[in-house]
Amino acid sequence: MSGAPAAQPGALQHVKVLDLSRVLAGPWAAQTLGDLGAEVIKVERPGTGDDTRAWGPPHVTDAAGRPTGESAYYMCTNRNKQSVTVDFTRPEGQQIVRELAARCDVLIENFKTGGLAQYGLDHVSLSALNPRLVYCSVTGFGQDGPYAHRAGYDFLIQGMGGLMSISGHPDGAPGGGPMKVGVALTDILTGLYASTAILAALQAREHTGRGQHIDLALLDVGVACLANQGMNYLYGDKVPQRMGNAHPNTVPYQDFPTQDGHMILAIGNDGQFARFCHAIGEPDWAQDERFVCNAGRLAHREELVGRIRAATVARTTRDWIALLERHAVPCGPINTVRDVFEDPQVQARGLRIAMPHPQAGEVPLVASPIRLSDTPVTYRHTPPQLGQHTDEVLARYLGFSPAQLQAYKDDGVLG
Repeated sequence: MSGAPAAQPGALQHVKVLDLSRVLAGPWAAQTLGDLGAEVIKVERPGTGDDTRAWGPPHVTDAAGRPTGESAYYMCTNRNKQSVTVDFTRPEGQQIVRELAARCDVLIENFKTGGLAQYGLDHVSLSALNPRLVYCSVTGFGQDGPYAHRAGYDFLIQGMGGLMSISGHPDGAPGGGPMKVGVALTDILTGLYASTAILAALQAREHTGRGQHIDLALLDVGVACLANQGMNYLYGDKVPQRMGNAHPNTVPYQDFPTQDGHMILAIGNDGQFARFCHAIGEPDWAQDERFVCNAGRLAHREELVGRIRAATVARTTRDWIALLERHAVPCGPINTVRDVFEDPQVQARGLRIAMPHPQAGEVPLVASPIRLSDTPVTYRHTPPQLGQHTDEVLARYLGFSPAQLQAYKDDGVLG
């Protein structure tokens, strides 16, 4: 297992997080904080828990090959957490969550706007109880505006936020039409923005003594992450179009056919283009006034790309990459997910880890990409089984006795 030994202090070892979120964006933020050393308590519904527990197959299986009830999807975003099952639609459950929030530094939730107010678990209620609480709300459209009360999902936001209008092949081309990204990227980016905002709020608290409310919307993140495409529109007043794998601002920067498949060229400046031309035996291209600078290559994109495509089919992907790397030309294969985890660089970086699981023995996980020299990421808790830590957490945080815990379970307040 990669990462630091569990005994080594994490950067956020002093931070306690109450995670009321489900599915992906909120749990991704909480997992990131947990990887950095925070103690994360995941509050789930008794009996069912996080929706993604059932989002399989595939599922984690035990030694006999039987499903354990934990999906691979759930496993991707819930490590370094402790699961507590509380029914906070009940007054007793609401009080338990309030008492936990009073002892935590951060709360993350992704209910509909205003959805937790009916339970007394909204920001106004909990900040009155714990003024130092950093309260992070993740919604589809934010806490205000005409769409504030709509439900928001990644696929929906990829469409509404413009990403799908610039992803996919152009209309009229084979396979043309809008296309979403193959993972819920807006959710993941929102989770990363959320963790960044939480860290900023914790730092601000060191100076003000107060927590604050973080309002994060998937739509806001989707628009912000249009990046150069958004700015191209704002400055050029021209609506970006779908270009397949081509780049709107530099050429050649896309996939090209090879003798046995495809490869990627990612040429970002004129010097790289000149080296590419010499490497493939076409030095005249680097002197052609149409191609010598990027502005010219953009203006003559179709002709240049056609020439390159005619040349790249002469060799295999492996041969091209070996040749171009010798000339310092950025290039690479288009890997399958299997290829990714078999890649020597991915293996050298330890991006596949394994952790013990109470039923499966050991489960594979994808490592955190964060590398800190003094307070590295640690992997302390496998994604928990539903309610695995209810007794331990409530006894430690709230002083519940075994008899109290059993009474709440008998009454259905705890799972």
